[in-house]
Amino acid sequence: THNILKRLWCFHVFYKTKSRGYDVISSIPTLTTSYAHGISSHSLMSSTVDQCLQRTVERYPDREALVFMQDGMRKTFAQFYQDVSDFASGLLAVGLKRGDRLGIWGPNIYEWILMQFATAKAGIILVSVNPAYQLQEAEFALRKVQCNAVVCPTQFKTQKYCDMLRQLCPEMERASPGGIKSSRLPDLHTVIVTDSQQPGAFHLKDVMQAGSSQHLQQLQDLQKNFSCDDPINIQFTSGTTGKPKGATLSHHNIVNNAYFIGKNVRICLPVPMYHCFGSVGGGMVMAVHGITLVFPSTGYDGHANLVAIEKEKCTFVYGTPTMFIDMLSQPDLAKIDLSSVEGGISAGSPCPPEVIRKVINIMGIKEMVIGYGTTENSPVTFCGFPIDSVERKTETIGCICPHTEAKVVNPTTGEIVPLGAQGELMIRGYCVMLEYWKDDEKTQECISKDRWYKTGDIASLDGYGYCKIEGRIKDLIIRGGENIYPAEIEQFLHTHPKIQEAQVVGVKDERMGEEVCACITIKTGQECTAEEIKAYCKGKIAYYKVPRYVTFVQGYPLTVTGKVSDMRQYESCCYSGNEIIILIIKNKLFL
Repeated sequence: THNILKRLWCFHVFYKTKSRGYDVISSIPTLTTSYAHGISSHSLMSSTVDQCLQRTVERYPDREALVFMQDGMRKTFAQFYQDVSDFASGLLAVGLKRGDRLGIWGPNIYEWILMQFATAKAGIILVSVNPAYQLQEAEFALRKVQCNAVVCPTQFKTQKYCDMLRQLCPEMERASPGGIKSSRLPDLHTVIVTDSQQPGAFHLKDVMQAGSSQHLQQLQDLQKNFSCDDPINIQFTSGTTGKPKGATLSHHNIVNNAYFIGKNVRICLPVPMYHCFGSVGGGMVMAVHGITLVFPSTGYDGHANLVAIEKEKCTFVYGTPTMFIDMLSQPDLAKIDLSSVEGGISAGSPCPPEVIRKVINIMGIKEMVIGYGTTENSPVTFCGFPIDSVERKTETIGCICPHTEAKVVNPTTGEIVPLGAQGELMIRGYCVMLEYWKDDEKTQECISKDRWYKTGDIASLDGYGYCKIEGRIKDLIIRGGENIYPAEIEQFLHTHPKIQEAQVVGVKDERMGEEVCACITIKTGQECTAEEIKAYCKGKIAYYKVPRYVTFVQGYPLTVTGKVSDMRQYESCCYSGNEIIILIIKNKLFL
């Protein structure tokens, strides 16, 4: 049973032409063109989010569902579902109704995952608001999806959520709870604060106690009319190509993605819940498969991840590449017992091969895999197998997931390219979002009439169905007519023994159009020069890929997900004659 539990997450993937068991993964090529179709002996589920959680509660009422290390909170499935039911009925009691949008704005706290399932039970659409959003960003997001309610803590670190809401809605000061009438946020009428009593807002405890038997009956009646195709979650994209867009996901999207991601026994979950990686890969996998989620800390803390793994005997760990790099760099790593960990997954951004090798060899996580996906695809569409070779684990994103199609096309003509050729990766299947909320133009730009989603990623497929991501179409550096993908150079630089992390950007050049700049962090105790880096590159990568500029930095700005912020969105300047690059982020000197 234990072996089944730990490997069920490894997909039963087959291709149209021939079934593929684990024993033939690396020996029998089945693809003849850059198109793959993942099918499975397991059917898609037609359940709603609440139906999945309810079934799991019936099967494992006394099993731990949630552990919050920082707060010392533990909840069994039965305890958690009681809270979900109480809060769902409370939401109805304070005036929210099916189809309303409720924004959750905060870090990884218990109330976040409580909202995720209480809103689903009541038919309210959960809006995942980035906890790092400042005033204007929050206003844009809440207005974009016409949020009717917001749930947040008073503050977290420097983020003063209630103060920002009061700036957006000064009417809160004089309003009764549930009766806000705001000029800047006209759809917002309810604010619920998780940890304090605030003017014009409900305290979460009051909402938990507001529901009556009438509201519980109303919840039961609502369930009869829910469809698995109803929208249930709006996730904002990162917005690096413009204003954030609200990817609208259905029960069917996220239930099935969680089902085929698979199950593990006890997951260390440092990734944020506001991101699909956390809410679907964490929260929904818990509901569908009955696993235990261990939250190491409220805000990201690399050392807390290791402590959680050791104390809670976690069997699986999630993380972005940056998170794994942080764990590897902890000075007491060798003293921490990680023997309980059998596997892990890195996703959220491209992971350098050297990082995966170190996670396998140094941390001892043998069944480490790479996951790939997008918010718009619920999110996972490709994943590797635990038994893959190190080369496949480090150089590819694995194979297409069940009930999902992928093709690589010429971005100009739309025609499928030959095997091994580069082109734009496109995805079709149950996982593709419903739409960008109330934005037909943006939806049609990325989803074709025949429901293919355009990822914007440059990729290639091999005959065995393994996919390699080469870079982003819009990240392309064009130097003297040569197309250069930053990710390729970044992966190479990670093989240098002194380099901790590397980011590559293009900078303007009068003669070449663009030149390559490598922004590098060096491992503690090491010293390195730009000349040393360039010499290391020469003869190992094409001459035009060798960085013209090399600059050393102490660190990179991180998104709240723990990913390095997209360096290619920053303004850049090159001072002629001096190899100095200045990156400016919101008027702050970065380098």
